[in-house]
Amino acid sequence: MATTSKLQATRGVLSEGSRSDRDEIVEMLKQAYWMEMETVMSYVSCSINPDGLRAQEVIEALEKDVLEELGHARQFGQRIKELYGVVPGSMEFTAEQTYLQPPANQSDILPVIRGVIEAETGAIDHYNKIIEMCDGGVDPVTADMVTTILADEEGHRRLFEGFIKEFEAPSALPN
Repeated sequence: MATTSKLQATRGVLSEGSRSDRDEIVEMLKQAYWMEMETVMSYVSCSINPDGLRAQEVIEALEKDVLEELGHARQFGQRIKELYGVVPGSMEFTAEQTYLQPPANQSDILPVIRGVIEAETGAIDHYNKIIEMCDGGVDPVTADMVTTILADEEGHRRLFEGFIKEFEAPSALPN
């Protein structure tokens, strides 16, 4: 006969006494999950649509970032499950990235670069909130995971800040 274990953590985020913290962390992780999934969709379209030689480096960076962002979404989903949450399905998705839509002029890469910087900045801000929520021993595992993901996002933002400097430099303008 199969038995269900009633053993429960007595300390940490998995304990019954931490249920409200755990629930709040799961909700924050769900938001992070959706941010990453939406970013994947936006980066895919923004890596396919641009035209022109100047767009090639941006396209290549976006193509690489798609895989990283999808990996982040999977990490967030796995952590949601570990915290006894349910990874949401597509019916719970609501798009929010108005700033990262493909421009009508496919040779205008600046709106894409600015949109990436805004998406990465939003992720950085949200992930810092998760880390703060988990700080102080509430959930060091989630804090550690999100800190690692935060470093990736900061690197992405810095790369695209470099692109915008290059594209906005007076020497980048045609004669």
